[in-house]
Amino acid sequence: MLTNPVIESMLNRKSVRKYTDQQPTDEVIETVVRAGQQAPFAAQLCSVLLSRKKAPFGAPLWFILCVDMHRMELIMAKRGWTTVANDLSLLLLGIQDVALMAENMVIAAESLGMGSCFLGMTPYRADKIQQQYHLPKRVFPLVELVMGYPAEEFPPRPRYPLAFTLFEDRYPEFTDEMIEDAMRVMDEGYLAQGYYRKQNAKIALETEREETYTYQDYSWTEHISRKWGQWMRDPQELLAQLEKCGFTVKA
Repeated sequence: MLTNPVIESMLNRKSVRKYTDQQPTDEVIETVVRAGQQAPFAAQLCSVLLSRKKAPFGAPLWFILCVDMHRMELIMAKRGWTTVANDLSLLLLGIQDVALMAENMVIAAESLGMGSCFLGMTPYRADKIQQQYHLPKRVFPLVELVMGYPAEEFPPRPRYPLAFTLFEDRYPEFTDEMIEDAMRVMDEGYLAQGYYRKQNAKIALETEREETYTYQDYSWTEHISRKWGQWMRDPQELLAQLEKCGFTVKA
């Protein structure tokens, strides 16, 4: 596999949850956000909120990246246009813009010696963020990104084998062996790092299943299965948050 400083930085990226007290300068912040802006975009449907107060994990920077249709509609109004595009399509395009900008920001931060961590449950508290930051309608907080100088060092977390990710010409029919190999890579990697044990992060069973796992064998595939096998059954909570922010998604 080829390598260079940019590739090495990307392959060594991990979610940092302990930070030093060192404060990034305004110039560092400007650099990170400008690098984020240069990501590919659908229509620049992304804006960024910043707080330097009491960020999770003690990080000095707390960004919230938002799908932002408000700014675009202000520009359209100057041109005498109103929006007829449906909100589902706009949200999907905006999600792309947010994701690409966020990743550029992470890579820029890594190149400047910083670390970061994404917080993914942001949409479920969008109304609280809306109130805190005085957001207008048509701005939807999508993901939070804390950032600063790491106070911990550990290896990158495992990823699926490339054969379980890259499919040339057609999507494969997975064999049991392929599935089990991918599961083994993920589970053995996380167990070797003691990831869930150190965080005491086992998800409780909410069904009639009997608990048979300990931190000796509880790992990524069981953890992620418990998430999507138990949580987020009803979309109404998320749809309500979108509605509060001025987006309507209906069949």
